[in-house]
Amino acid sequence: MIALAPGAPATERAPGVRDSRMDRADVLVILLAGGAGERLYPLTRDRAKPAVHFGGPYRIVDFTLSNCINSGLRRIFIVTQYKSLSLNCHVRQGWSVVSEELGEFVEILPPQKRVGEHWYLGTADAVHQNLYSIQRERPSHVLILSGDHVYKMDYARMLRFHLDQQADVTLATIEVPARESRRFGVVTVDPCQRVVGFAEKPELAGAALDDTVLASMGIYLFNASILTAALEDDAAAVGSTHDFGHDILPALLRRSAVYAYGFYDENKKAAKYWRDIGTLDAYFEASMDLCGVSPEFNLYDPEWPLRTYQPQAPPAKFVFADEHRCGHATDSVISAGCIVSGSRVSGSVLCPNVRVHSFSDIEQSILMPGVRVGRHARIRHAIIDRDVLIPRGARIGYDEAEDRRRHAVTDGGVVVVTAADEPFIAPVREDALKAEGETDQGSAA
Repeated sequence: MIALAPGAPATERAPGVRDSRMDRADVLVILLAGGAGERLYPLTRDRAKPAVHFGGPYRIVDFTLSNCINSGLRRIFIVTQYKSLSLNCHVRQGWSVVSEELGEFVEILPPQKRVGEHWYLGTADAVHQNLYSIQRERPSHVLILSGDHVYKMDYARMLRFHLDQQADVTLATIEVPARESRRFGVVTVDPCQRVVGFAEKPELAGAALDDTVLASMGIYLFNASILTAALEDDAAAVGSTHDFGHDILPALLRRSAVYAYGFYDENKKAAKYWRDIGTLDAYFEASMDLCGVSPEFNLYDPEWPLRTYQPQAPPAKFVFADEHRCGHATDSVISAGCIVSGSRVSGSVLCPNVRVHSFSDIEQSILMPGVRVGRHARIRHAIIDRDVLIPRGARIGYDEAEDRRRHAVTDGGVVVVTAADEPFIAPVREDALKAEGETDQGSAA
């Protein structure tokens, strides 16, 4: 008889002991990364939402992919659709970390119109149209994930729970305030965690401020045969929206064993961290949290490495230490290849290869890769999109009327600057330059 590790729950196995029922190599991952990402527009004007940078060098999709690799799941299909070129390049460059010789892969599945002439009509239809690729792999279980959430989760724990419960379907859940129910699929369970009710984005009238509900995280583990039958039935159903939350799960409750797995957070913080950074304000707030002394989401845990593709770039550099021209950053995330030259950066996230020239001030902002900030610029409470040139003397986040005329501004007042915006007109007064001992000829950055 094999003893469990001291203090381990009944479903945990002793270190080094393999559960013969739990062959993770027989699990196929379907990562849905094809949404249009309208709520993150204009950051999604030229790229899919999972390809948007978050936390400096990372893309949003990296967090789910890191979860897969850390969970020992190495057969991954990424289903794409809208504006996928940037995402495709990122996956090709950064996620060739698996062994094809061992049957492992991270592979892009673009729309192929195998079952009709339409593009993907919903999350369930996206998987149904790729049944051919799924069935070729002959998995025993299929794990459906979303590519646009930020969290840390060991999917092997969920698989073990699924097997212990002898479930047909298991969905991951997390407690959320009842007042936010309209954003989620709300789950009702019995004392054994079997799902007895599922409502997609219900309006819970009269909910108290401290009431909570179980929300679906959009993470579904299926027995492969159950998934195939459910998708084929849904494809033939008249009036279906072909969505897992709206159609597949409610139908399965009537005939299958569906269980709810409570999210176990690998982030090692008091509060569980799972973010759908689907709006610009949510994206901005989550990014600003990373700059704190003790951020809610830990990027620095060596026991749960977060992988990504990073271009070859030198270390970040801060230059000039003059009294009125000091290059420095505080409470900020600064990526490789950045140069802060005689300027102040505070409470901000700088993605790779950002250049901030002298006498500028960057406060509570996100600068995407390749941004160039000219001298004497002032930027606060803003998101600057990739490769944007902020001209000399520009002011962003200081004049709401002017910001709204030139750029997108969120409900929370975040200014979003893209290369397609109206050009800046922000001349710098020559007397201001002379006062700082600067001339146009021979001046440094």
